Formats: sequence, C-alpha cells, structure tokens
Amino acid sequence: MIRRILEAARAMREYVRLPGAARAERRRDLRDGLGQDPGRTAVVTAGLRWLAHAQDHSSTHDGGVARHWSLVSGWGPSYPETTGYIIPTILTAAQDVDGPLRERARRMLEWLLAIQLRNGAFPAGTVDSRPHVASVFNTGQILLGLSAGVRVFGDRYRPALRAAADWLVARQDPDGAWRRHQTPFAAPGEKAYHTHVGWGLVEAARLEPKAGYGEAALRNARWALTQQSPNGWFARCNLSFEVGRLTHTIAYALRGLIEVFRFSREPALLDGARRAADGLLTVLEPSGFLSGRVELGWRGTTRWACLTGSLQVACCWLELYQETGDARYRDAAVLASRWVRRTVRVTGPDEVCGAVKGSFPVSGGYAKYEYVNWGVKFLIDESWLELELAPDL
Repeated sequence: MIRRILEAARAMREYVRLPGAARAERRRDLRDGLGQDPGRTAVVTAGLRWLAHAQDHSSTHDGGVARHWSLVSGWGPSYPETTGYIIPTILTAAQDVDGPLRERARRMLEWLLAIQLRNGAFPAGTVDSRPHVASVFNTGQILLGLSAGVRVFGDRYRPALRAAADWLVARQDPDGAWRRHQTPFAAPGEKAYHTHVGWGLVEAARLEPKAGYGEAALRNARWALTQQSPNGWFARCNLSFEVGRLTHTIAYALRGLIEVFRFSREPALLDGARRAADGLLTVLEPSGFLSGRVELGWRGTTRWACLTGSLQVACCWLELYQETGDARYRDAAVLASRWVRRTVRVTGPDEVCGAVKGSFPVSGGYAKYEYVNWGVKFLIDESWLELELAPDL
C-alpha cells in the first residue's frame, strides 16, 4: 500500500509539471479512449507525410529523421538506428507513391555515410548522444538501410555496407552472441533481440554472398534459441532492469528469427519463432489490446500498450502466416493493428498527423509523451502487409 501511495504521488508530481499540451493529450486518451479506425491506406499516406516532416524538422538539421516529436520538448535529434531501417520503407513507397521520397532516402543515406565511424561501425543513441561509442545494434539496423541503398542506387553505398558488416562479424563471439560494444543506453549484457542485427547481416549477405555475413547471422540466431524456454520466452531480451519484457524487444527477437529463417530455411528457427509468436497470442485480448510489458509465462502486466511493439508483433504474425498458412496469426495481426490504428490521427497538426505515440495512453511506460519515428515506420510496413495478405479483413 505504501508503494502504491508513493507511485501515485510521483505520478501526480510528474503530471502537474507537464506542459499544457501534454496534460491535455493525457486527459484526451484517458477520457475518450480509442477513436475510429482511419483505415490502412489513410495511415500509410499520413505516416509517410509525417516521416518527411520529421526529417525536415530534426533538431540537428542534418538529413536524418528526428527521433520523436515530444509534447514536452518538441522535435528531437536525428536517430541513426531508426533512420537506417526507415530507408527501406521510404524506398518501397517511392516506387509507387511519390518520386521525391527517393531523394529523401538518398539524403538519409548520405547522412549515414557522414557519421559512420572509421572502424565501420555506427554510434549508439541519437546523433548528439554522449558517450559517442560504437554500437552493435545500431550498426545492424543501419545495414538494412545500406542494403536497400545498394539495391536502388548502386555501388556508392557498398563500401559502407561492407565495412559495417565486417565490423559486426569481427566483434561476434564464437558462440554467436555479441557481448562487446553494447549500447550504454540499455542494460548491459548480451541480448536475444540481437537477432535483429542478424537480419541486417542477412540483407548484406544477399548482396555479398561470399563474405560470411549470412553465416554470422545464423550463428547468432542459433545462440538466441539457447536463450529460449520451451514456451517461447526469451531470456536476456530487455532494454532495462525492469521486470518483464517490452513487446518491442520481444518483437525484435522474433522478427530476427523469422528473417534469418527465411534466408537459411533452418527449421529450428521457424520452430522457435512460432513458440514465441504463440506465446504472444495468449497475451492478445479480444479487443486487440496487447499489454506493453509481458512477464515470464506470457502474462501481460500493464494497462498501457507499447504501440510500436504491437505493430512489430503484428508484422511478425503476418510473416508467419505467409510461412505456415496458420490463420490464427493473420487474424491476430489484423486485430492488434486495428487497435493501434484507432490511436492514430490522419488530420490535424503536422506534428501529430500520421504519428504513432510511444504508449497508449500517452502517459504509459514507453516513450512517454512522445510520437516516435520507428512507430510510424512499423505502422506503414504492417499496413502494407495487411493490404497484401488480408485485404478483406
């Protein structure tokens, strides 16, 4: 009881210190709840517009995409990690939607070349973060963008891709884990969600098939399976020391397994991915709500959703539907994504139109009072997958 009283007091102290816009959005979420579903096409259109706006309004004005729009502090600095994996989304959209998007992706790529470290790695955190140190995770995510850049624009981005991938392979431990060059902005130690780094290496391997990048990705995926319980739960899959796992990091681990499976066709990886995906199915509520944090035994522990995590999980369910034909995954993805879309506005100020909150309600435990660029990226990607795989649902 004392702990609950102290938590309530801290929450009230935080609330009264907030700017008026943040307090108003919190009241809106708690009072009005979910809105109407604007539909897949509408959120894609608005989301692409928001990403362009975030690139133009980054507080560091460098060609990268602003990490967030904050109801407390405004536009954030450019974020190398997520700019890296936003690039493939922008280039996919540029094929059919808007020619200038192609040049936006090129600007992102040129910025990434400018900040690449001499050893081939990319730095942790946002571009202005200190300490300025190499990060395994950021480097793996940026490989996704460099790979897309090579496919679309040619060899200008190939040396940077090779340098980043070579650095990752050289820093990998013999058992497949990465223990060195962890970000200082997360809890220390090896991570099961580094399978998402493996996905970056897989994309590099498709362009450089003889360089050993695919083998490194497979070593890491096999190591991640050693961190998985029979019920699909991942150890060492947390950003912080808090109890439980964010759906965001669970989904990183799951997506990496799926992508490395698609490259290698190793059955154990698909089995591991299905165990985790099935565990997440038990957390999903009939309304489409997915708890933002999950504890051992697949028990949701929050009444706020990590919207990015919900979208990432939905992407994974759809990919598993593609691989297995199991309609449970498709139906769960449609349910979860519809819930998230009901939190997204497709009209209103540029700062929030098409944007995705860190949490719903906005005061939840992930990226409080922020609209984050990676949420928009996964909103677009998931909507495209649904339009392809579940157009009538």
